[in-house]
Amino acid sequence: MKKVKVLIFDSDPQIGSGEKLHQLLRTNSQDCFDLRHEMITEAEMPTAARKLSSILSIVSPDVAFLVFGSKPIIGELFKVFRQLRVSQPVVAVINTGEPKHVAEALYHGANDFLVPPFRPIDVLPRLWRWVHRTQTEDAGIHRLKKQLGLDHIVGESAVLLSEIKKIPAIACSPATVLIAGETGTGKEVCARVIHYLSPRVSQPFIAVNCGAIPSELMENELFGHAPGAFTSATTSTVGLIREADGGTLFLDEIDSLPPVAQVKLLRFLQEKEFRPLGSRKACKADVRVIAACNVNLEQAVAAGKFRKDLYYRLNIVTLTLPPLRERQGDIPLLSRYFVAKFTTEVGRPGKKLTPAAMQKLALYEWPGNVRELENAIESSVILSENVSIDGNEIILPQSAAATGEDSFQALKAIAIADFERKYIRERLLASEGNISKAARAAKKDRRAFFQLMRKHHLKAGDRPSAK
Repeated sequence: MKKVKVLIFDSDPQIGSGEKLHQLLRTNSQDCFDLRHEMITEAEMPTAARKLSSILSIVSPDVAFLVFGSKPIIGELFKVFRQLRVSQPVVAVINTGEPKHVAEALYHGANDFLVPPFRPIDVLPRLWRWVHRTQTEDAGIHRLKKQLGLDHIVGESAVLLSEIKKIPAIACSPATVLIAGETGTGKEVCARVIHYLSPRVSQPFIAVNCGAIPSELMENELFGHAPGAFTSATTSTVGLIREADGGTLFLDEIDSLPPVAQVKLLRFLQEKEFRPLGSRKACKADVRVIAACNVNLEQAVAAGKFRKDLYYRLNIVTLTLPPLRERQGDIPLLSRYFVAKFTTEVGRPGKKLTPAAMQKLALYEWPGNVRELENAIESSVILSENVSIDGNEIILPQSAAATGEDSFQALKAIAIADFERKYIRERLLASEGNISKAARAAKKDRRAFFQLMRKHHLKAGDRPSAK
């Protein structure tokens, strides 16, 4: 078996962490590693680029560890790595263990970090994870993402890439697709990519949010109507299925589909035909359906809120997009990407996030996922008057959650209260202030729904705030 080349580049030999890491790997290597431990002091930093370039040309490591002492010189050393265009995974070893130093390392480009004391159970799985990625990851993964139009889906976490890699095979198949994932994880983006990679690329892609259309209008929206179908129907209307003929129909929040529409959609998926409202004639359409939901459809089926047979028809091929809190290592990548994107859009290039800002972003749990992160970065880019965007310029709904000072229970209570407040307000808005209708949409008893309104000091006529 080919040995894995590991470079330990130690910026503070006196601390001894580099030597301890070297010893741990040597003891547990079973002759798997080709180890090299190099040292550089703060006084040698002016020649660091020359020394590191020489080492890299000889070693060409699979993984590099950068060891920082009690007075980290993180920015300077990572600047050297960027100048040398080091492509290998870099794991920062932070002796201080301080969150601000960890955040600074991630900000400057570290792929991962370690904090002493070192244990084999912590170090070895992390090392093999990065070795596996460099040696077995599809060599064209980034090129593939660009070809697929996925270059703007930023992320390197295994849980994300494992799903993204399925897309080409899914696109070539005519099967119905169900995309699961929380709000803001990129479900519509993936649906569009599936369409653009499929043989249907020259035909329409029609997207509809089932939760945004009143239940009494959903059947008409999907299937259309014939003249005379109801009082004001003087002409026929083509539904979304007919508009998508030959192409793809994306049904977001499919769990919001009312029962009657569920029955008609099931028939369409089975027979490829449908009947517009008020029409005696069945129509045919060649449409691929991609559905998406941000709830557990299996639980909805068990609760009798969604048809089991329709669920099986939709759930032929599944993509599950992970929430941002399960791919926190991607937050620095996403943050830098959005800063670059929005500074270009507003004509203020050169802005960047400070380590304090990056720390604040990394510690927040992002209930709104990537979309919430994008909005926070856009707001900060627009409002910040400085080249460097600091932590106090990152506006988050729950600033306390980003400080790391409150307890888990306290932050959990804040997050739940925030979710309840937003959810109740949105349901009231969708029902135009009709509490009974909002309660039905929320699948709650009217009295319980009203108690939640009182709890959060909401009234039927409330509108979402602008922020």
